[in-house]
Amino acid sequence: MVILADDLGYSDLGCYGSEISTPNLDALAENGLKFTQFYNCGRCWPTRASLLSGYYPQQVGRDALPGVDNNARSRGKRPSWARLLPHMLKPRGYRSYHSGKWHIDGSPMGGGFDHSYYFNDYDHYFTPTLHYLDDRQLPAKSLTDNFYATTVIADYAIEFLKQHEEQHPDQPFFEYLAFIAPHFPLQAPAEDIARYQGRYGSGWDELRKERWVKIQKLLGLPGELSSLEPEIGPPYDFPEAIEQLGAGEVNRELAWDSLTTEQQEFQAAKMEIHAAMVDRMDREIGRVIDQIREMGQLDNTVILFFSDNGGSAEIMVRGDGHDPEAMPGSQDSFLCLGPGWSSASNTPFRRHKTWVHEGGIATPLVVHWPDGIHASGELRHTPAHVIDLAPTIVGLAGGEWPSEYADEHLPPNPGRNLAAALGTDVIIPRDALWWYHEGNRALRKDNWKIVAAKGDPWELYDLGTDRAENHDLAEENPEMVKKLKAKWIEVREEFTNLLQAPNTKK
Repeated sequence: MVILADDLGYSDLGCYGSEISTPNLDALAENGLKFTQFYNCGRCWPTRASLLSGYYPQQVGRDALPGVDNNARSRGKRPSWARLLPHMLKPRGYRSYHSGKWHIDGSPMGGGFDHSYYFNDYDHYFTPTLHYLDDRQLPAKSLTDNFYATTVIADYAIEFLKQHEEQHPDQPFFEYLAFIAPHFPLQAPAEDIARYQGRYGSGWDELRKERWVKIQKLLGLPGELSSLEPEIGPPYDFPEAIEQLGAGEVNRELAWDSLTTEQQEFQAAKMEIHAAMVDRMDREIGRVIDQIREMGQLDNTVILFFSDNGGSAEIMVRGDGHDPEAMPGSQDSFLCLGPGWSSASNTPFRRHKTWVHEGGIATPLVVHWPDGIHASGELRHTPAHVIDLAPTIVGLAGGEWPSEYADEHLPPNPGRNLAAALGTDVIIPRDALWWYHEGNRALRKDNWKIVAAKGDPWELYDLGTDRAENHDLAEENPEMVKKLKAKWIEVREEFTNLLQAPNTKK
């Protein structure tokens, strides 16, 4: 079972340093493993393409590549050879189920899932108009239906598991549980928000320090807590949204004590809702875990939890707009976390979703599998990436990564099977990890990382001593920058040649 959160920051789970109540995920970590250096692709749809295909999103046409696609928000159609995990697991006897967000080209059923609840209305947690069962549209929901997306996504996952137990008890299952929480708009049941009332009045500065103390004890990350970057705002500028949201909104990572009382109260209310959304997601995950336990399959089910990108600094108003008179977190409000709280969500790292500094691409990875993992509560320090999950899952299911599909040759899979790291804390050897999204670019080789925001020069960091990217070593080590830049270009050219080459038939 793969559980994917949306816009969850590195430190938003209790087992990764948070004050938010996440007992179910914490229990999975306590009885399983926590990876300290696991990466995503920095954005929703690229990460999902990598998760289900096993390739970098640029390899399968699901994110832009310099010189090939000038559309920085490319969400193209995958090539015919880029099949998804359910197709790879089916020969091993697996039935596959999806519940929640999709954000990949095509449909879930077309992607090989046997059943799917597809939630495609990211602007409405309470009253969605676009959601589908087995690719057939369902009726729109109103407030009288007592609907909340996080709960219903879990409901369908549980329903599919119950059907599996009744109808296919002798077959293994793959469950892909893709929440939209805590992605904006910040909306949650009032009783959930009340659990965090008054918790965040001290501000994001203090929360980052508080979380950093816990992170050092729980994860032992090297280096120092990063500083706020007051010049860094949302990745996209929507001045009309700031005006609509009112004087309480703040679109920069400013010191908390520099805010007005109105701003502090408005911002604290937003973080209360974010915490409530994470809390509710954890409780719904607990219900799904209970269902697997009732099936007698908990010990023999590999459960992986991670996030599609870091916390979001975005501030916008979509959907039905924002009513300033509405209760924050209700259906009629449209609030976003924003840069200040996103910096806390991503503690101890810099930057946010869409950037490829650590704040945008580092995610918790919790792995639970009692029958296969004999360690409990241990850390795994190997650098790893979402491209590794598909080959790992296929390998754990007893399969091998194919070299061809439908008479087409497949390019070599860029990921690594992480099975060895499930047993002991080993470093999985690899050449490098590569990123590109909307002009932001990075490459990691061993502990060295080069990274550059769009239009900026390369920075260089030794993540073995400076995980939060505080000390740029580019000027004192230009040869390393040159070497890693050449590798970044080499990978880019490899992907370019792949996309420009005609399909190769047997």
